[in-house]
Amino acid sequence: MHDERRRIEERVQRAHDQRIKPAVYAATVPFEVEAWQAPGEPVSFEEAAAARYTPFAMDTPWGPPWGTTWFRMRGRVPAEWAGRRVEAVIDLGFVGDWPGNQAEALVHLADGRPLKAVNPLNQYVPIANPANGGEEIDYLVEAASNPDILKDNFSKITPMGDKLTAGSAPLYTFQRADLAVLDEEVFHLDLDLQVLRELMVHLAEHEPRRHEILHALDRAMDALDLDDVSGSAAAVREVLAPVLAKPANASAHTVSGVGHAHIDSAWLWPIRETKRKTSRTFSNVTALADEYDDFIFACSQAQQYEWVRDNYPHVWARIQESVKKGQWAPVGGMWVEADGNLPGGEAIARQLIHGKRFFIEHFGVETKGVWLPDSFGYTAAYPQLAKLAGNDWFLTQKISWNQTNKFPHHTFWWEGIDGTRIFTHFPPVDTYNARFSGEEMDRAVRNYNEKGGGTRSLAPFGWGDGGGGPTREIMERARRLADLEGSPKVVVEHPDEFFAKAREEYPDAPVWVGELYLELHRATYTSQARTKQGNRRSEHRLREAELWATTAALHAPGYSYPYEKLDRLWKTVLLHQFHDILPGSSIAWVHREAEAEYARVAAELEALTAEAVAALGAGDTRVFNTSPFDRSEVVRTGDQALAYVEVPANGSAPLAGAEPERPVRVSGRVLDNGLVRVEVAEDGTLSSVLDLRAGREVLGDKGNLLRLHTDLPNYWDAWDIDKHYNNRYTDLLEPTSVEVVSKDPLLGAIRVTRSFGKGSTITQTITLRAGSPRIDFETEIDWHEAEKILKAAFPVDVRAAHSSAEIQFGHIQRPTHTNTSWEAARFEVSGHRWVHVGEPGYGVAVLNDSTYGHDVSRTVREDGGTTTTVRLSLVRAPRIPDPEADQGTHRFTYSLLPGASIEDTVAEGYSLNLPLRVADAAGAPEPVVSVDGEGVTVEAVKLADDGSGDVVVRLYESGGGRARGVLRTGFPLASAQVTDLLERPLEDETAEVADGGVAVSLRPFQVLTLRLRKG
Repeated sequence: MHDERRRIEERVQRAHDQRIKPAVYAATVPFEVEAWQAPGEPVSFEEAAAARYTPFAMDTPWGPPWGTTWFRMRGRVPAEWAGRRVEAVIDLGFVGDWPGNQAEALVHLADGRPLKAVNPLNQYVPIANPANGGEEIDYLVEAASNPDILKDNFSKITPMGDKLTAGSAPLYTFQRADLAVLDEEVFHLDLDLQVLRELMVHLAEHEPRRHEILHALDRAMDALDLDDVSGSAAAVREVLAPVLAKPANASAHTVSGVGHAHIDSAWLWPIRETKRKTSRTFSNVTALADEYDDFIFACSQAQQYEWVRDNYPHVWARIQESVKKGQWAPVGGMWVEADGNLPGGEAIARQLIHGKRFFIEHFGVETKGVWLPDSFGYTAAYPQLAKLAGNDWFLTQKISWNQTNKFPHHTFWWEGIDGTRIFTHFPPVDTYNARFSGEEMDRAVRNYNEKGGGTRSLAPFGWGDGGGGPTREIMERARRLADLEGSPKVVVEHPDEFFAKAREEYPDAPVWVGELYLELHRATYTSQARTKQGNRRSEHRLREAELWATTAALHAPGYSYPYEKLDRLWKTVLLHQFHDILPGSSIAWVHREAEAEYARVAAELEALTAEAVAALGAGDTRVFNTSPFDRSEVVRTGDQALAYVEVPANGSAPLAGAEPERPVRVSGRVLDNGLVRVEVAEDGTLSSVLDLRAGREVLGDKGNLLRLHTDLPNYWDAWDIDKHYNNRYTDLLEPTSVEVVSKDPLLGAIRVTRSFGKGSTITQTITLRAGSPRIDFETEIDWHEAEKILKAAFPVDVRAAHSSAEIQFGHIQRPTHTNTSWEAARFEVSGHRWVHVGEPGYGVAVLNDSTYGHDVSRTVREDGGTTTTVRLSLVRAPRIPDPEADQGTHRFTYSLLPGASIEDTVAEGYSLNLPLRVADAAGAPEPVVSVDGEGVTVEAVKLADDGSGDVVVRLYESGGGRARGVLRTGFPLASAQVTDLLERPLEDETAEVADGGVAVSLRPFQVLTLRLRKG
């Protein structure tokens, strides 16, 4: 047989694209359209309905950046269309192939009820099936003219990322607003051809099935009347029916499809626009559920549900009905799909608590899995926290973006730092916006790493980010692929069903231990430093407010615990932990608003804490310690040292403190407190840090070396730092001044000022306090660089086989060598309050109060010794998507802690991030809780969320070993219960009260929640 593949394939493609597809709508009549441009921010339907509209013609430009234009569309269904399927078809002037980053619209009935959205790949609105001839149609369409921020593919910066800089020129040209008859036979023919063509081209050329489909398509084209596509469509489909009816192979892979619409809670649009995106997509989803009984939609992010509940009650009611029918599946159980590395441990717990509670309260559904398809790596603390929240499975997809190494599993057990395992799946289709194309189905099978062990994988399908979610075309593809030879079998089902089947068939799936490190987007640990600082400080302020509010509730008559305010503030912080806000990868508008929100949160929390402390009564000046560790420390306000005090963990003490045994001595550029001796060189770096206790030099080279690197990644500017950044740099070694600014016996300080680059300045106050080996670098940067990253290096004289970085409820060890490609790919990593490097018998830590990114490397010196260098990433200057990212003033502190064990480091990390509070208070109540025993660390103290007055305490083992201790309370204790994160008793866990305390025994990094009832 002659090879006629090219002729046939080109014949089919042209007939499909130029004849069949245009014939899907058999007849059209235009709407009469009027328009009204809403001034400023979006308005309510009621305001829009009362506005004055003017005539609007097709092919007219409309829509300034971030604007809202309301269109009134009126029409009449022609009498001759009676009994046919009639739809409105609206094309706002959609451009490109990205359905979620441009114009969108929500169609309302005249009474204000949202009907359905209009999106680039979902342009229809059903009117009637069958239609009533002569029916009057009256719509109000709210159209958002959102700009395409990334249209230039990272080649140009754009001012479009903020309404303050975007201008007012129209972005779109309206193309179409018609009433149209859907020719259902042609519609189905279109899908038949798409599915068969795509299946055919992804089958191997030697496969008989490929040639069978090819010649069936050729025969089908013979049956097509090019002058009467509608009239011949049924005959064409009849020719194709036999090849569509052939069943899949018995061993075919199964793809479990679930409808999905990944909507970033903010990214290339502000939060206010996400509120509208959710309403538009959710309108589409509930409309599709009415049309397809077998449709199931999985939707995460309780925050987005709450927005719809509060702003779109009609859509909310439709969601509730779809949940009852089993077609809508709440998943994820988190307040938002948060970043997977940067939120603190308690914050991740609250993400799960608030998310799961929302779904239980509003739908009676307890979600069973963590749904995080799109975050930039995942902390090894997740398995334990997920299980403690009652979850059975974990899903992500992002690790398929790895730059260097292909992750070896798609279905596996993920083991966290404490030993907890959770069943985990990565969809091998490598997308969370699947559409069941031939290429995707081929990839899912080809990619799947568990062949021979498992036989199924998950595919979330639908257009995300405001693209409208799943479509009827995707559902029709799924139906055709349910049992089709040459393709995997597609079944639409709930994710819980998929995970149950996958686990049942593959209970001994392989195990991955430790973090899921994404070998990409490493700059998200550093970009938009003020956003990250706002998060870190909000987390610690929330801890402080809860502790002192609990103290006041227990000891101050008349004080009322601020449940509602704390709940609201927590949810604000949780929202801003979304995986494009906290990582710093959003537009300028998002980060401008985030900084304002963090300032508001700080003010409210400061007021709540002050109110709680004041409730204890006026009296002597006292020092309050929110840290879980006892502290002997110099307390200060601003640059003034007040006293050296000893304050118990979670407690307070009088300000009048004890004299330190070894005051600070300042001589020239040398600070000495009897514990460490710090020498500042003429160039402002540290020339020596002598640990007087150990009798050894800490540094192996210049300490606190500031290095400015060129930083232009290959692609994702705000997201990425590529390895070549390290090849070009300038060391900042020419200070404008080095001066002693404090010779106080309690606090010695030397200030170093530098100017560099494009008018940037950095002022650092190097501080040593009495009684502490910790050296602080209090830093203020006026930053005006572009495409640069600033790092601070501490080369220490220790031979460290690994570094330890704090993560949520523990720490993780990473090798300092680069023996393999996996280790070499970790050239920039994340950590929370500290990084520790050490050799047997001696360690050094670098602490911080607001940064996350760092790198650790080592070199062997000529003398045979090893220098291990820890470098903090302080600030970046990407220009896309925010051209002014990180510009301006930054204030933060980082520290060097010589001679530190892990236990010392944990304690000092808390101390740096939880400064001592000075306030007047008459009462000196016992700390709400205290712990006898090393390693048992208190992370949160609060009242139970149910308003019972019970005290909830979250503990964890912080050193990486076994820990035993006794938890004691500052109030009469009647009983104690071990609970899950949602404060529900765990039946197989017990807590015995004896001698007024609770005995606690923890495995390494175990998290334990106790519910304590007052006596």
